[in-house]
Amino acid sequence: MFDIGFSELLVVFVVGLLILGPERLPVAAKTAGLWIRKIRRSIQSVQREINAQLDQEELQRSIKETNERIMRETAKFEQDVEAPSPAKATASAVSEVSPENVQTSEKEPATTAKSMDETQSRA
Repeated sequence: MFDIGFSELLVVFVVGLLILGPERLPVAAKTAGLWIRKIRRSIQSVQREINAQLDQEELQRSIKETNERIMRETAKFEQDVEAPSPAKATASAVSEVSPENVQTSEKEPATTAKSMDETQSRA
């Protein structure tokens, strides 16, 4: 925090000793130490609050991005998979069963018998 070397600290100590005297110097050093400690604690407290706020904002941003990505993927999935409704399924089943597509049971035995006759005559 403070870039004070040993020589600078020694100069401050000598000046304090000359100005305050040997009786008041320990009390002044103790008071200065208490103030410095309080200032450091206040600065650390503010730093912790700022870091907590930044972490919270980062988390909220991350959650928002994830929600947006999930919504986009869900919409894309719904477009790709689009499940047919029961009414559409019934309509498509009815259109598949038309008179042209239905073979009568009378034709099948005749065709089968005819193909059997051809197979036997070839043998």
